[in-house]
Amino acid sequence: MLVVTAERCPMAVILIVEDDVFIREVADMMIQDWGHQTLSAGDVDEALAFLRSPQHIDAIFTDIYLKDLVHGGCDLAHQAIALRPNLRVLYTTGNSVTEKMKALLIEGSQFLRKPYTQNQLQNSVKEMLALH
Repeated sequence: MLVVTAERCPMAVILIVEDDVFIREVADMMIQDWGHQTLSAGDVDEALAFLRSPQHIDAIFTDIYLKDLVHGGCDLAHQAIALRPNLRVLYTTGNSVTEKMKALLIEGSQFLRKPYTQNQLQNSVKEMLALH
């Protein structure tokens, strides 16, 4: 008898923060396909509403540049960690990452450059969730 098992991470709740609706919806669908639950936010205020709620959240996947906020995702991640110290963080951006920006990233966080493939996102999510 042949037994086939799918390689999956344990189910996690991941908050996706992305101001580009198309990118957010695609990431949302892919992450759900891998068995995780997702929450979607289009800006910092929506994300903070989730983070301040009693909703369980394991990780945040955020764009560094959100609308007109140059370091919006970095600022959000710091606020998120202040609210939920065990939260895991995965950043993304299609823009250049300067040394100043690198200094703003949460220590131990993951980074994924845009545009990313489905495999790159899946590997980054697995690595992020394996950190704790």
